[in-house]
Amino acid sequence: MLDTKSGRPQKMADHQTPLIRNCWYVAARSDEVGRELKERTLLGKTVLMYRTIEGAAVIMQNRCPHRNFPLSKGRLEGDQVVCGYHGMHFTPNGQCVFMPSMSRAPANAAIRSYPVLEQYPLIWVWMGDPAKADPATVPATPWLNDPAWKSVTGAFHIDTNYVAMHENLLDQTHFPILHAGTGIGTPAFSKSTLDVKVEGDVVHLVRALLDSPAPDIYGVPTGLKDRIVDRYSDGYFASPALHYAHARVVNKEVRPGEQAQYRFTITHVYTPDQQGSIHYWWFNSRDCNLDDPAADHYLYEASMAAYQEDVDALSWIQQTVEQETEPFEELSFAPDRPGLAMRKIMLKLADQESSWSSAASEGIKTQ
Repeated sequence: MLDTKSGRPQKMADHQTPLIRNCWYVAARSDEVGRELKERTLLGKTVLMYRTIEGAAVIMQNRCPHRNFPLSKGRLEGDQVVCGYHGMHFTPNGQCVFMPSMSRAPANAAIRSYPVLEQYPLIWVWMGDPAKADPATVPATPWLNDPAWKSVTGAFHIDTNYVAMHENLLDQTHFPILHAGTGIGTPAFSKSTLDVKVEGDVVHLVRALLDSPAPDIYGVPTGLKDRIVDRYSDGYFASPALHYAHARVVNKEVRPGEQAQYRFTITHVYTPDQQGSIHYWWFNSRDCNLDDPAADHYLYEASMAAYQEDVDALSWIQQTVEQETEPFEELSFAPDRPGLAMRKIMLKLADQESSWSSAASEGIKTQ
């Protein structure tokens, strides 16, 4: 794959790298999809989402094959979508089974219905080659549906590329700078020893910071604010659609009613709607003070404030790279290792899809 500006082979994915389609992406949170027709753009394609009478999530193309009328402007009759232009009925698998102006439904009238797998609270969809849609490869996020954990959640639509979003989450050195006022990180944490491992297509980073005050994001909900703790954290680039991180805060002076350690899991899922914008859902989960509404409120407000700072920063970066007309090469440094490893994996996955698509096209031409 060549860089479109320099003409040289690309070494890492960037904002121009073609979107990876052979991947399970989140189409919506479970509570976003019901018995109404909902339209959303995913990986450059407009789709229609709804639930059957029995509650199964359906995601299909949002265009009638007859005259391209958006099916989201039609209606539901039972489990069938009725086009609002000529009244064609489509089943959840995308097949037309009735057309008012014809005695028999046209057998060739069908639209694509995408593989879907719901793992509450997320609805995953496969937008790539349907033959590669293995349900066993849907990312597991069991803490989001575990009564031993409590989550707060929110969502954004961001004008950024998903490569930049992954790099932002793998870059912990910006925490005490960009998020200085939201209690996410400390200068000592960003300088702590960083261990980076690449296991297949997964990037895993690990940090430990001992004998240091807990940052507000952990200190407030645990009641350990301004106390000296040991903090262990890791983060995972798990797939083009998922990043998650764990934090374990060790209480060095356990008082009555306190836990010896507290755990948090931060989950970020996002799906491009176009090359330069993404749907983004986040979850902040904890295993402590599950019935404390003050902890819920603090974690929600602090997370939203911090992620809004990321939204602003990434949007400004996207504007900068899109407006640049001269060749420009970024500088990278030692703390950028996790992001650089991720970008190499993303480019490899995009190249593999490009090679497969080219081979498939050649096969069709020579048949």
